[in-house]
Amino acid sequence: MLLVLSEDHKEHLSFLTKADGSVVEEFGRIALEFLRKGTNPKIYEGAARKLCVPVGMVQHGVEGLMFLMTESSKHMISEVDFMDSVLALGFGEDLIQSLLQLYVQHKHQIRSVLSQLLCNQPAYHNLEWRLDVQLASRSVRHQIVPMVTIRLLLTRSSDVGSTQSCMDLQTDPSSLLHMISTLEAALAAVKTSHARRILRNIK
Repeated sequence: MLLVLSEDHKEHLSFLTKADGSVVEEFGRIALEFLRKGTNPKIYEGAARKLCVPVGMVQHGVEGLMFLMTESSKHMISEVDFMDSVLALGFGEDLIQSLLQLYVQHKHQIRSVLSQLLCNQPAYHNLEWRLDVQLASRSVRHQIVPMVTIRLLLTRSSDVGSTQSCMDLQTDPSSLLHMISTLEAALAAVKTSHARRILRNIK
């Protein structure tokens, strides 16, 4: 399996082409620290002064390297696939070997950290719905009041197995359409590069 990196990730990692093995190793240490404890601007500033580059360049380089390591560790890609994925970025042999060594040395530790960060949230299993329409009442003889009833079936996994639960919801069609458009806008926003950077920081 080869990793497919976005243009933003490639641009962030391109900084490493100008670095030697010791700098890559230092960036790897900062990336692992970032994964365990979160971002630390002081570390970026110190590394930027040492390398005589802007702080933003260091931050993007660390974030790009962290994404490369976490995605590789998450999918447990082989050493050959890792080298092929990195080779596609135009890196030299020495840099590829430094990154490979970093990946092999820390992939199990990264997977352990990622497993601790996962939230045990219920997952979608199935959805049932029904449309009810009230045509009249004693006070109002001619009316149409549509109502959508939804039963959402959820599954929560744990060490001892999985359990199912259900949630009953009721709304009118106009509110349902508004929710759908809001969710579609949220999905579109998640696909932007800015949202991906935020999600990486959360992870």
